Amino acid sequence: MTLRPVARAVALTAIVSLGSLSLSACGSGKSGGGDQANYVTGTDGIAAVAKGERKPVGPIKGETLQGKHFDVAGLRGKIVVINVWGSWCPPCRAEAPYLNKVAKEMKNEGVEFIGINTRDSDKGPAKAFEDDFNILYPSLYDPIGKILLPGFPKGTATPQGLPPTITLDRNGKIAARVFGAIDDNKLHDPLVSEN
Repeated sequence: MTLRPVARAVALTAIVSLGSLSLSACGSGKSGGGDQANYVTGTDGIAAVAKGERKPVGPIKGETLQGKHFDVAGLRGKIVVINVWGSWCPPCRAEAPYLNKVAKEMKNEGVEFIGINTRDSDKGPAKAFEDDFNILYPSLYDPIGKILLPGFPKGTATPQGLPPTITLDRNGKIAARVFGAIDDNKLHDPLVSEN
């Protein structure tokens, strides 16, 4: 599968030109098996999926850190950026201000951000993380991967490889993924293409 430059830009939407900071990811970064989401990883570390080969996510819903019910399916029609993080993860802490900044800037452009907090055994440290970085978007609380693992096709994300950032197109299908911390310049480029 070869991606044309335009198709690649479209596929990347919210993660266009994402690379990783020079930080290592928390955990192995391996997804625990074969990749079944048709990713094509560029030299920049971004794994994109051509529009015709994208797969939908499974149910990604549950309780947020603030105790409210949240269902990603309610965001259909918008570009959705999902960041999986842990309060104890240094790359997650490094990228948090950038994710928050771009979430704020792109809210009126039809781009929604959601976090999935994992491997924090209680909500206290995760809530403190959100307070420390003044996170503006909700995060589902998923300490053992009950939301994360069935929600994504095998090879997309696991609680052991943090932080992955996954972009869903307006139809709720996976358009792109990157493992490792990101910054606003690499996250912000053409966020709202033809997705």
